[in-house]
Amino acid sequence: MTVRSRHPEAIAEAAARRVRRPLIGDSGRLMIVAADHPARGSLAVGGHKLAMANRVDLLERLCMALSRPGVDGVLATADILEDLLLLGALDGKVVLGSMNRGGLAGASFELDDRFTGHRPQDIERLRFDAGKLLLRIDYEDAGSLTTMVTAARAIDDMAERRLPVFVEPFISRRTGGKVVNDLSAEAVTKSIAIASGLAGTSAYTWLKVPVTEDADEMAAVMETSTLPAVLLGGDVGKSPQDQEEAYEKWRKALGLPTVQGLVVGRSLLYPAEGSVETAVDTAVGLL
Repeated sequence: MTVRSRHPEAIAEAAARRVRRPLIGDSGRLMIVAADHPARGSLAVGGHKLAMANRVDLLERLCMALSRPGVDGVLATADILEDLLLLGALDGKVVLGSMNRGGLAGASFELDDRFTGHRPQDIERLRFDAGKLLLRIDYEDAGSLTTMVTAARAIDDMAERRLPVFVEPFISRRTGGKVVNDLSAEAVTKSIAIASGLAGTSAYTWLKVPVTEDADEMAAVMETSTLPAVLLGGDVGKSPQDQEEAYEKWRKALGLPTVQGLVVGRSLLYPAEGSVETAVDTAVGLL
């Protein structure tokens, strides 16, 4: 806090001296911890509505996760990544900047998901390794078209800089005023097809995809695109049993040809049972 108030230039200095690494390491797999939820006003974990609101606690959990063997890096917004830079926690790690966080959870404009986070030039300037954008498409919400257009141009801008961008697509709908992502095989297949065709090139595009409701359908779903993909964790439920079921789904999907790894957040940082270390080590073991 003292550094931020008295020496804000320290952030750029820390970014300039950060030790970098290739996106894909010797293992050929990726294990990324996600922590970009707070910028969308999404702070709940299980039954605790403000679990992610304590920034010191979140940073401690992130530092612990990043210190575990097999963890390749982190996905977060500028504020969190800059804290981690100042803490020296990002040396030798893959750093993904979260790009669009304007679709605030529960807002009337949630699906008009503006790019209020990292711009491609910010990711390049800070020497980060990739970006991530969320693409939720509701066929009944015109805001989805704005998100699609801005997402396509962001992918173009990233490709011009030869920076990978992870696109997280969903077919969504409003149910009782709440945006719900459709995890049926048909919906996930459509979302992958739409995301793969965005922008003037897909050379630097990765997919960040959910596991379908029926994990056995993932093999057919992932045949929709040749783009490399990682699995997203999402909300795995409130109980240890829910978490075990999620792990089993990830295990099955990780064996598919285009699936290169995992991007998981709350379920590892705030596990239903056990410590952060145990949850992270278990997820790494799936790879």
